[in-house]
Amino acid sequence: MKPYKILKHQNPKPFILIPHQRSLFSALSLSTSDRSQSPSSEISPDVLVESARSSQWHFIKHLSPNLDSSLISTVLFNLHKTPELALQFTSHVEFHRLDIKTRCLAIAVASRLPSPNPTLNLLKRTVSSDIAGVAVVFDELSLARERLGISTTILFDLLIKACCEMKRVDEGLECFYMMKDKGFIPKIETCNALLSTFLKLNRTESAWVLYAEMFKMRIKSSVYTFNIMINVLCKEGKLKKAKDFIGFMENLRVNPNVVTYNTIIHAYCSRGRVEGARFVLNAMRSKGIQPDSYSYSSLISGMCKDKRPEEASEMFEKMKEMGLVPSAVTYNILIDGYCNEGDLGKAFRYRDEMVEQGISPTVSTYNMLVHALFMECKMDEADDLVKEMEEKGLAPDQITYSILINGYSRCGNVKKAFSFHDEMLTKGIQPTRITYTSLIYALSKRNRMTEADNLFEKIMKKGVAVDVIMFNALIDGHCANGNMERAFSLLKEMDKLNVPPDDVTYNTLMQGHCREGRVEEARELLDEMKRRGIKPDHVSYNTLISGYSRRGDMKDALRVRDEMLSTGFNPTLLTYNALIQGFCHNQEGDIAEELLKEMISKGITPDDSTYLSLIDGMGNIDQSVESCNSC
Repeated sequence: MKPYKILKHQNPKPFILIPHQRSLFSALSLSTSDRSQSPSSEISPDVLVESARSSQWHFIKHLSPNLDSSLISTVLFNLHKTPELALQFTSHVEFHRLDIKTRCLAIAVASRLPSPNPTLNLLKRTVSSDIAGVAVVFDELSLARERLGISTTILFDLLIKACCEMKRVDEGLECFYMMKDKGFIPKIETCNALLSTFLKLNRTESAWVLYAEMFKMRIKSSVYTFNIMINVLCKEGKLKKAKDFIGFMENLRVNPNVVTYNTIIHAYCSRGRVEGARFVLNAMRSKGIQPDSYSYSSLISGMCKDKRPEEASEMFEKMKEMGLVPSAVTYNILIDGYCNEGDLGKAFRYRDEMVEQGISPTVSTYNMLVHALFMECKMDEADDLVKEMEEKGLAPDQITYSILINGYSRCGNVKKAFSFHDEMLTKGIQPTRITYTSLIYALSKRNRMTEADNLFEKIMKKGVAVDVIMFNALIDGHCANGNMERAFSLLKEMDKLNVPPDDVTYNTLMQGHCREGRVEEARELLDEMKRRGIKPDHVSYNTLISGYSRRGDMKDALRVRDEMLSTGFNPTLLTYNALIQGFCHNQEGDIAEELLKEMISKGITPDDSTYLSLIDGMGNIDQSVESCNSC
């Protein structure tokens, strides 16, 4: 063996050269000299191959700017039998600088690796770079495939999968048809990736078109394929067809599994059809397929949404009896169900039970409980729960802050609401539209309309997409403070921003007019609502009835009441109270008493306001009689 030599260089530091690497030294020297002379022509593929095999990656990276695609392509071809080395070489030669032909060769070589992930990564980088359209990429992969003698369709299958993972499903579909044109049959896993992506993007019609094409090409569906298509049917709301599809797959000798049934159970429950879900659960058992935690969690969720938490608890106990272990998700469903029913005792008992079972409460658990406490204005307990959450190492998220800000806004503590707003910004958590709406609401209720307007302008400048709820909160504040001009300017701004107003918008403006005694203008707004296709509701009609009654225009009030009846709305307690108050004010107590009898006969219970109006009315009659007697 020759001894190592220390070569003297212009640089005073010695450079140690391994004997068989003299050519590498020459190349390195060349790369640091005048690069304008296209030095890549002086660097041989053999040098680079030898460098890769001896792991001289720093050297290759140093040369990288001088290597052209042709040279890299040759090296990749020479390394194709050792794809691990080829992949490492690719990672050191600035993949983004390569032309499409060389990139596709690198991808083809990487496809020989046991794992598909490196190939998928390179494909995504190539497709996302837009160096060429997917059709060109497909053609170049075909050439590289032929050059390397690859017999499988893995390159095309992975290209389609890469497109799907990037949500570029139309390009994936284009590759599918290119495969078909070349006489290649895509793998069922590839087809499933396309179908699944169409499903995620709510493109159910495209999923059916592809499924029909698969059928024509005699591509045999797997249970996963059928599960996707059953999910498509469920998303389309065709639950009966989804159930029938199980029979279709069984006829094709594909047995449904627990996911098949769970998909249909979940669909029934999410649409409030719990009994239908129970039927599917029983059918599942009859086929010898045991329900799992997801099956029961879907049913428990459906029952809670249907305001049947007690039945949900029974189902939960049955689930545990079967030896199924509930997850944090299952407990959260029950906690949410009882929170919505206002039964905080049971909600907290389930929180304690999950802790006893060794299941840690999640941020969602705390969010639901904190929200429920605020609904009952138990602010101190809500604060304590947030502290407990942080002590357990759980950081409040965007939803937590929205709940806190909304809670304190509704309870009138604007200062605390804004302190949480500042805190979330400090932590790098961006407020949501709901958060900002809560702050505007809080300012409006405190008559701080200048600050509310300034906040609204700030939100607009930030590019937050404002919605009708935020506009309604601001309009309500200005109407309550008597600034109708500003309220109507906001209505115009809604039209400019293409934010359609709703019944709440118009009801608020109508109430503002009626508060000022301008009932005719309020009536015009009701007509405008109808012209814009917005259906008036109880509040719309009651606002007008109340406005006319306060002014003593009882004929107009009754006319609106009749209009309300003709549109299918029955009078409410507010309707009768407004009318009774109006007739009593006009000293027409006999009509007021008739209305009292009518409301009771319709099952509407009078309240304090009803009786106070009648008492005041009788007092006014007595005063009138006394005045007449004294004359």
